[in-house]
Amino acid sequence: MILLEDVHKKFGSVHAVQGISFELVPGQIAGLLGPNGAGKTTTIRMVVGYFMPDSGRVLIDGHDTAGSAAAARRRIGYMPESSPLYPEMRVSDYLMFRGRIFGLDRSERKAALARVIDWCSLGSVASRRIGVLSKGFKQRVTLAAALLHDPPVLVLDEPTNGLDPTQIQEVRALVRELSARRTMLISSHILSEVERLCDRILVVAGGKVRGDGTPQQLAAAVADGRTYSVQGSVRDQAAADRLVERWKQSARIEAVHTQPISEGCWCQWTLVAAPDAEDPREFIAQAAHDEHILLRELRTNAPSLERAFQSLVEGAAREGKSA
Repeated sequence: MILLEDVHKKFGSVHAVQGISFELVPGQIAGLLGPNGAGKTTTIRMVVGYFMPDSGRVLIDGHDTAGSAAAARRRIGYMPESSPLYPEMRVSDYLMFRGRIFGLDRSERKAALARVIDWCSLGSVASRRIGVLSKGFKQRVTLAAALLHDPPVLVLDEPTNGLDPTQIQEVRALVRELSARRTMLISSHILSEVERLCDRILVVAGGKVRGDGTPQQLAAAVADGRTYSVQGSVRDQAAADRLVERWKQSARIEAVHTQPISEGCWCQWTLVAAPDAEDPREFIAQAAHDEHILLRELRTNAPSLERAFQSLVEGAAREGKSA
């Protein structure tokens, strides 16, 4: 449904998108993550046909956005981050107006209006002016406008931005319902939202796709070995220093990161296990006991999407500096 093949885009001397390729299939909800300046927004705008690629191809349901722009756009529903609404118009009038833009005849517009008002729960505000609506209802109106022509592809840019927790839950439920027979691409800065909504995540940094997979696959792929969080007393600093050295010298431990805790005389250490090493937890605890360091926490850290995202972005930054 969405296919990008080696897409490039430059703005003057800035190479914003550098050979991005991916394919999304029907029924898939994919999240596009990336820091500011990563090329994420440029990629979204090429998918929806706002920008044309300098090279490469963007296909929507088999239609090239350059060679068959009108056909490609008819198959896309786009919900931009900033809702492009007319505050003086009533909700139903605005949606009928958008229906005319999509080329729907009067009977089609009426049927589409009833359908999207039901999908987006807008019945209670259909006759109200958009300007007096809450942020949550404005988001729903924008989504309803994107759905009017019943497109097979939906592109949502920050769909939960500015919503309260209840509204976020409603948007999540609606997105899952709509994804049953559509391809969906969601752009967001909120990692937790992408993790909950999407079954596939594309991490973009430095104009390239740096990671592609499920949240679990990304987290596992970039996890720097197994990591362990340890909290212990540092009333005897010399003993604490000896403990850290003992950990570092062990073949089971690859790295030790120390972070003091302001509360009392406690310290937190993050230990990274060496690749293929046996479980080091007994060694970690025994070494602390030998140095008379009281431990109050020793736990295994599960891989997380946040750590995966940071690792991928940092890797792209290092690559950019070396280049």
